[in-house]
Amino acid sequence: MGLQAGIVGLPNVGKSTLFNALSNAKAQAANFPFCTIEPNVGVITVPDERLIRLEELVHPERVVPTTVEIVDIAGLVKGASKGEGLGNQFLGNIRNTDAIIHVLRCFEDDNVIHVDGSVNPVRDKEIIDTELQLKDLESVDRKIQRIEKQAKTGDRELQRGLEILQQLKGHLERGLSARSFEVSPEDREKFVDDLFLLTIKPVIYVCNVDEASVVTGNSHTKSLEAAVSSEAAEVLYISAAIESEIAALDSFEDRKAFLGDLGLEESGVARLIHSTYRLLSLITYLTAGVQEVRAWTITRGMLAPQAAGVIHTDFEKGFIRAEVISYDDYIRYGSEAACRDAGRLHIEGRDYEVKDGDIMHFRFNV
Repeated sequence: MGLQAGIVGLPNVGKSTLFNALSNAKAQAANFPFCTIEPNVGVITVPDERLIRLEELVHPERVVPTTVEIVDIAGLVKGASKGEGLGNQFLGNIRNTDAIIHVLRCFEDDNVIHVDGSVNPVRDKEIIDTELQLKDLESVDRKIQRIEKQAKTGDRELQRGLEILQQLKGHLERGLSARSFEVSPEDREKFVDDLFLLTIKPVIYVCNVDEASVVTGNSHTKSLEAAVSSEAAEVLYISAAIESEIAALDSFEDRKAFLGDLGLEESGVARLIHSTYRLLSLITYLTAGVQEVRAWTITRGMLAPQAAGVIHTDFEKGFIRAEVISYDDYIRYGSEAACRDAGRLHIEGRDYEVKDGDIMHFRFNV
């Protein structure tokens, strides 16, 4: 399944620098607003040490990790919902993503100009929130106008939808994002999902900090955390400058040593990807054979036939059964054959819920 996250933020907060470190792509990074004019798309390999261990045991022809697509979207300014700056182009690019990575400047540097003249991540967050909420209000208003007359005919379904949309409108008018609007899953699917609201997308706040603050944060990160404490969102401290240095190192050992010197166990890239997976309720299952060891991304709770369909739709249509070995068992016994002999290979049917780290082989017939 394709996963796409959009990096957003005001101009000059470090978005493009972070994007370069994430994807090793070369978006222009310069000290002026609108450095990124068109969305840059990069593909990030999802770090997974399980693939390394399986490669050592299986000796496949190739190893294929799963990936996340990152879109670096041009900087937003006040008035974007009305077309200011890159306006509608920016907002349209967000609409196509699964999650938002909101980068906020949390470092002081007189050599890097802030578009609003001072460093204040809470203010910066509110600027972007307001622009997205205003755009969502337009979408909700249009749908209300469209169904108001129809609802007067007495159609209870439409009346229910109109009631929910009016509640959502009031929620947005109070300066609240759609992701915090309480509505049943059924009503959300019927009346809200087709709006593709911008503020309904899950968000990760990335505090772009200096090297001294990358472990413990600073006064700017503390103020942001207090401001978003009521949101179901993660806050990460990442130094875009440090991530650029890590990306330039060739070997895994060099990167590990560099992180150790900073007091970090893993890079900001890895932490960001893991946070995105948690945010979107994603997990990974694995396939392992002499031709290929590969990771596959699925939504938590998927059943075996749906997981098979991620490989190919024919696998889901003609699903017969799944042969499943847990990752821990595979590492313990050293091979599929040894797991089978030890009774650690399980045959599962259509109702099996796939677990993170399952090593699977599907039987199908089409």
